[in-house]
Amino acid sequence: MEGQLIKNTLIMKRMHFILVMLISTAVIFHAKAQTNNNNNNNYDFFDTVVNNHNQIFPASGIPSAIEMVLKYCKVVDFNFYDLQIKWQNKADGSFRDFDKMELYGITFSQKFNLPRDESFPVDSLFQAIENELKSGKKVIISLPADGGWHMFVICKQTPDGDFVSYSKLGSHTLILRNTKEIVKKSNGTEIMTYRTPPGM
Repeated sequence: MEGQLIKNTLIMKRMHFILVMLISTAVIFHAKAQTNNNNNNNYDFFDTVVNNHNQIFPASGIPSAIEMVLKYCKVVDFNFYDLQIKWQNKADGSFRDFDKMELYGITFSQKFNLPRDESFPVDSLFQAIENELKSGKKVIISLPADGGWHMFVICKQTPDGDFVSYSKLGSHTLILRNTKEIVKKSNGTEIMTYRTPPGM
């Protein structure tokens, strides 16, 4: 009788251990699934920002790019176009207009405002962009288009190391997957980065 009792106790302990292991495993897998879903949601959210955004004036590319970043950071709504409305077709605008400017808690900075010639530090520019992307941020970049310059937002790096850049032309989405090649042919370009408040 006593031996049967000990045997039953051991079986109960073993079953309890197995049950705890099963629950722990389920919790771990659930947590990993949530993490993966969150990562996918962040990527999908930038696509959603771009798809729902418009450049509403022919020459409002700079404020349009700023607005996309603000929408990505979730500090303004999708119907926010205040910066473009104020800017409209300003002909003498540049990244300088938003340099060191804080908008809704996001502080923007102009970088690599240098002569575009053989001495331009292209490798340093690419490294700076890569560092921003690795930290989870996007980078605004000026690229040549149709005899002028158009503003893009670099959103990610491809497996072969190039950058994927998005922009808008009205409601039409522009996508470039050879950003580095374009920058090299232009002998460099300038970018805008941004800082977010702690905890964002």
